[in-house]
Amino acid sequence: MDRIEATYYVETPYPLADAAAVMAGEQSSGTFVAIPGETEELKMQYAARVERITELETVSQPSLSGEQLHFEKYYRGKVTVSWSVANFGTNLPVLCSTLMGNLYELRQFTGIKLVDIQLPDSYTTQFRGPKFGIRGTAELISNEAKTPLIGTIIKPSVGLTIADTADLVKKLAEAGIDFIKDDELMGSTRNSPFADRVQAVMEVLNRHQDKTGKKVMYAFNISDEMDNMLRNYETIVQAGGSCAMVSLYSAGLTAVKRIADIGQLTIHGHRNGWGMLNRHPLLGVSFSAYQKLWRLAGVDQLHVNGIRNKFWESDESVVSSIKACLTPMAGVLPALPVLSSGQWGGQAIDTYKLTQTTDYLYLAGGGIMAHPGGIGSGVSAIKQAWEAAVEGLTLAEATRKFPAVQQAVEKFGKTR
Repeated sequence: MDRIEATYYVETPYPLADAAAVMAGEQSSGTFVAIPGETEELKMQYAARVERITELETVSQPSLSGEQLHFEKYYRGKVTVSWSVANFGTNLPVLCSTLMGNLYELRQFTGIKLVDIQLPDSYTTQFRGPKFGIRGTAELISNEAKTPLIGTIIKPSVGLTIADTADLVKKLAEAGIDFIKDDELMGSTRNSPFADRVQAVMEVLNRHQDKTGKKVMYAFNISDEMDNMLRNYETIVQAGGSCAMVSLYSAGLTAVKRIADIGQLTIHGHRNGWGMLNRHPLLGVSFSAYQKLWRLAGVDQLHVNGIRNKFWESDESVVSSIKACLTPMAGVLPALPVLSSGQWGGQAIDTYKLTQTTDYLYLAGGGIMAHPGGIGSGVSAIKQAWEAAVEGLTLAEATRKFPAVQQAVEKFGKTR
């Protein structure tokens, strides 16, 4: 039968094979003692299997609290476990409970992290996945739109009036921006109710489209309780919008899939909260596994931080996340990687060198808003920096060719 495999990086004071067997039993047909109903026939069909174990290093101190006992050694390794698809079918919440459920509480482990999931083609093809993906997102903006798409975030994050938001959107659209989004902290505030904000913003963008033929994409944050999310989604559709933003962790897998399944708007998936799922090296879930689940749910655009970001994440980790979003899955489109977090034109050169792709939604807040030449120069500087990156220019060469890039370097960073 088709099986789903999951690989974990683990730490345990017990032999790896013994600890892995406990994990497999807990996350399938077993419990802490043998029970009459767990027949050999049942286990053959539904029990998890330990497929592979790779022993790695040993350490003298546990990474996480476990049994209240002292052990001289803690063994680390990679453990791959598999389950029959018959255990959960296309039920994503049950799949998640299997892959990332009680195993984190097992006393046999002092560290456990889901590193990756291997999904058979026969499984992924049962999901629609992202309806729009990379190319579809660009085409919603313009038939001529090409990646990287340049975008920004409304700042201040919370507190702007609707009139001020609409005025800023007008300036950004006229500056040549491709994409604008609500901050994840912005839902429906007292001075900016959701429906009124959507109406005001879309009036600006619809007029801009009438003049230019370009439909600047605005990602309105619909994150809320389910009924309100559906209502917010319909508000965007009725106003002529093209994108809904959802805070993935806050809304949850089922809610996001329900929204994505409607299929009228492209879905911008904001991963705020992902740090607490990943930041510890021996706890949580890697982005490679995380993004597969959200792509199955139908998310078109996924945040991946960016090179030299303002957060904790290393460039190596960001590049790995980018490549994960673009890795093929049978029947499921790639997700558009969303680069953000302290980005300006200067990182474009290195981003292209490290990934050799322009398939990005490249978001800059301060990198556009705080550009010395104003918003128009801020947008131009990033577009020109990407042009230079594809041409193979260094950042120093880009500053000599493009005055707006030179101003950005003087404001935000140094050439190197």
